[in-house]
Amino acid sequence: MDIKEQLKDIKTQLRLSMNGSVSQSMREKGLVYKLNFGVELPRIKMIAEGYEKNHDLAQALWKEEIRECKILAGMLQPIETFYPEIADIWVENIRNIEIAELTCMNLFQHLPYAPAKSFHWIADEQEYVQTCGFLTAARLLMKKGDMTERASGELLDQAICAVHSDSYHIRNAALLVIRKYMQHSEEHAFQVCRLVEGMADSTLEGEQMLYNMVKEELAVD
Repeated sequence: MDIKEQLKDIKTQLRLSMNGSVSQSMREKGLVYKLNFGVELPRIKMIAEGYEKNHDLAQALWKEEIRECKILAGMLQPIETFYPEIADIWVENIRNIEIAELTCMNLFQHLPYAPAKSFHWIADEQEYVQTCGFLTAARLLMKKGDMTERASGELLDQAICAVHSDSYHIRNAALLVIRKYMQHSEEHAFQVCRLVEGMADSTLEGEQMLYNMVKEELAVD
């Protein structure tokens, strides 16, 4: 099958798996797509397993303004042909949190240049570019060996600044980075505690959220 036929085949499978109530529920939660079949993630994963990873197929899927095609694109894109400039094009094209989270999980975190790229995206003004930067960095922290001590320290500074962002998604992604930074080591957890100890009575919403998250994280330990 050529790329055109594979694409047609995938769309047929998506239509057969469509779930109107799921897509309606997503719309109500603010996840807006040009076209959303409401196919659940385990089924999308099963469809992906029927295909070899293929650069041209993944690129074609990403260009479709269809929720499930964008998710599949992240699953079927080979790492070795996903150059930094293509990563920038993809990230500029992300318009909602679901695609941001799934593409970071399925693709961005595995890129050999992910640490540098995540910092590059964090410095961007655009909401979802910055969100993807923090989400990718959080996943690298979870892998423990994928980020140097100096880089993770710089990342913590960036995340604490971003807690004051007007964007709900940037704030949440920054808080996730701080949580993963704390889970990285006891030393990191202690460092964050020292940074937030004066925020207990802060009138700033971001600082209150950060303080409560740290308290919650310590309670889990």
